[in-house]
Amino acid sequence: MERFQLYINGEFVDGAGWFDSLDPASGRVWAQMPEARETEVNRAVDAAHAAFSAPAWAGLTATARGKLLYRLADLVQEAAPRLAALETRDTGKVIRETSAQIAYVAEYYRYYAGLADKIEGAHLPIDKPDMEVWTRREPVGVVAAIVPWNSQLFLSAVKLGPALAAGCTVVLKASEDGPAPLLELGRLVDKAGFPAGVVNIISGFGAQCGAVLTRHRKVAHIAFTGGPETAAHVVRGAAENLATTSLELGGKSPFIVFDDADLDSAANAQISGIFAATGQSCVAGSRLLVQQGVKDRFLAILRDKAAAIRIAAPDDMTTEVGPLCTARQRDGIIAAIRASIDAGAKVITGGQPLAGDGFYFPPTIMDCTDAPDADCLRKELFGPVLSVVAFETEEQALQLANDTQYGLAAGVFTKDLTRAHRMIRQLRAGIVWVNTYRAVSPIAPFGGVGLSGQGREGGLAAALDYTTVKTVWLRTSDDPIPDPFIMR
Repeated sequence: MERFQLYINGEFVDGAGWFDSLDPASGRVWAQMPEARETEVNRAVDAAHAAFSAPAWAGLTATARGKLLYRLADLVQEAAPRLAALETRDTGKVIRETSAQIAYVAEYYRYYAGLADKIEGAHLPIDKPDMEVWTRREPVGVVAAIVPWNSQLFLSAVKLGPALAAGCTVVLKASEDGPAPLLELGRLVDKAGFPAGVVNIISGFGAQCGAVLTRHRKVAHIAFTGGPETAAHVVRGAAENLATTSLELGGKSPFIVFDDADLDSAANAQISGIFAATGQSCVAGSRLLVQQGVKDRFLAILRDKAAAIRIAAPDDMTTEVGPLCTARQRDGIIAAIRASIDAGAKVITGGQPLAGDGFYFPPTIMDCTDAPDADCLRKELFGPVLSVVAFETEEQALQLANDTQYGLAAGVFTKDLTRAHRMIRQLRAGIVWVNTYRAVSPIAPFGGVGLSGQGREGGLAAALDYTTVKTVWLRTSDDPIPDPFIMR
């Protein structure tokens, strides 16, 4: 049985205790993870705080920071097979996705490596002739980066990359569910040559670890990915020290198919949007809004594709859907489906947990046209459950799409370009995909509105979130200072 360690101040150390990690494919313990509590959290934050102003880090040029990130990117790419195997073992995410995703994660580090010496201030054309005034972008300080178990190496890269490029130091907290890949990342950070304390990686539970971290007075910024309920606790914790926050939260994203769409292409995108990653994605296209005239034809295509999905062990490269990460997740989905059926929803396919070991649940499609308040239509289930509603007009589609507290992503499938532009303008979402779905890039900002969060990850916008603006005034005149009782 493997046993992992925390990474604090450049050293691999034990936690206050250990907790078991389950293999979602079997439901059995496969490794022990270190539990960080208040003492370990304080050590990690203190190390990050000391490293922030130490010459080994603060004295580096932005270009030198970028070179460290380039080195980390290369190491992540080289270690992708090991990291992918760990993520698959610890979370149940299928190996064909973890392998591809982690290899691409290296591109995020490369993007921010190149951006490190391009985070610029500005010269201001000030209205006073004897003054030169400019702004500097400076790092905010210690960053608490908190990520969930799903896509954790990707979700950590979109925090670590810009934070380190900006010159911040980081305490990265892994989820108590499946933390192995992030704890392993500590070895790569160490090998890349980052000074001790610049990156610290811990794992632990909410009250004993996460809450201590988010309310710590030496934390300047909190970058959090997770659910809205936990985010509310994070924001309350941030109020202790007035830390700034960026929050990437849940979603209940609409996937809108008009009657002029390429239905085969839309069906492939819908399968990807809800059943890839076993539906455990914040941008999952979990609400299918399909125009009435093509509803039956489109659902027939989806039903056939869903029936052909290979459900098997996640470490098999031919597997397309693996287990859910936890039994808790599976049981929540079962309860939501039962409540939705009671509310008038109809099961088109799936709907029942699979027999045998592990936390498996099949691709499920629910017709909720007559159940507008069904749990599976309203709640983020974080699993392979698609809820379907028919619409007649573009206006009705827009109303249904925006009828949610979330606002992370949306998909629009139509050949009508003017309609697409109308939908883009009026959809309340941070991301809109047109005739595609679930595409990402380090160049493109990622984030939502409403209960889906605030702030952006990816792109230049993310790097600026980890900086603060300093304004510099330099007087160029040798004449005596004028009347000191009048503001200049």
